[in-house]
Amino acid sequence: MKYRYLGNSGLKVSELTYGNWITHGSQVENDAAVSCVRAALDVGISTFDTADVYANTQAEVVLGDALKGERRESLEIFTKVYGPTGPKGHNDTGLSRKHITESINGSLKRLQTDYVDLYQAHRYDVETPLEETMQAFADLVRAGKVLYIGVSEWNATQLREGHALAEQLGIQLISNQPEYSMLWRVIEAEVVPASRELGISQIVWSPVAQGVLSGKYAVGAELPAGSRATDSNGGADMIKRWLTDDVLTAVAGLKPVADELGLTQAQLALAWVLSNDNVASAIIGASKPEQVKSNAEASGVSLPSEVLTHIDAVIGSLAEKDPALTQMPKGRQV
Repeated sequence: MKYRYLGNSGLKVSELTYGNWITHGSQVENDAAVSCVRAALDVGISTFDTADVYANTQAEVVLGDALKGERRESLEIFTKVYGPTGPKGHNDTGLSRKHITESINGSLKRLQTDYVDLYQAHRYDVETPLEETMQAFADLVRAGKVLYIGVSEWNATQLREGHALAEQLGIQLISNQPEYSMLWRVIEAEVVPASRELGISQIVWSPVAQGVLSGKYAVGAELPAGSRATDSNGGADMIKRWLTDDVLTAVAGLKPVADELGLTQAQLALAWVLSNDNVASAIIGASKPEQVKSNAEASGVSLPSEVLTHIDAVIGSLAEKDPALTQMPKGRQV
């Protein structure tokens, strides 16, 4: 496993981050989830990403239990705040001082730790003054509950404004967590250039496009039993946008590329996102330890420029690049 600096900071993270968005506490039984975390640790993954909203707090509980007994200083534990948890009351969402303060206390208890390495604004809050949000984050840093601040799915303008306030408050905003893959490249035109300028890294989610880039789905074939595409609780609604004949045909065209390099298609997809020097880490999820071990082999893989050019040609216009598609809620939903 290779490691990279996260933004303009001294914090190193593993090139692959283990995430438990739609697995722990919902899709995968706890014993299997713990086995996947153990496999991640065995292959050198030290960075773990979760959120209080995942499985309505249960994903944090499972991760905390799975990491119990590990040397805390050897881990980087990330979580997020924004979405509603619990009874979904009128103050149970967003980035207000109240919600942030109450959310971090709950997350620390569930994760069984005194601090998180990175606390991330899960989305931009259009209803709370950004000054209030950043001041609340700064207070958590000074209290020792949070070491660094990150965000998720913020556009270039929001990153600039948040970074400026963080500097004024003497804290470090060092990361953004966007969706990014061969098929979804909306951060490349604006977010990545702004991030390079500001000293912000990307920690990308869905680098294998919900599993589509692994090649497990084929034109005209039945959906594999037990796959994400068949699980209404495990991301079936999100993956269906990629299950079109033109996308699946293009993905099949990547198999010879992967074969030539001695990689699986999933490893090729991971190596592709890591070829972007603004990406510090790619988040992987798993339902089986074997998946973790296989994906870990993508770390350290360097793709030749001619391979990157060939991938661009195979994917072609199927890659979504419109920066306006960066996810942003129009308002809090409770």
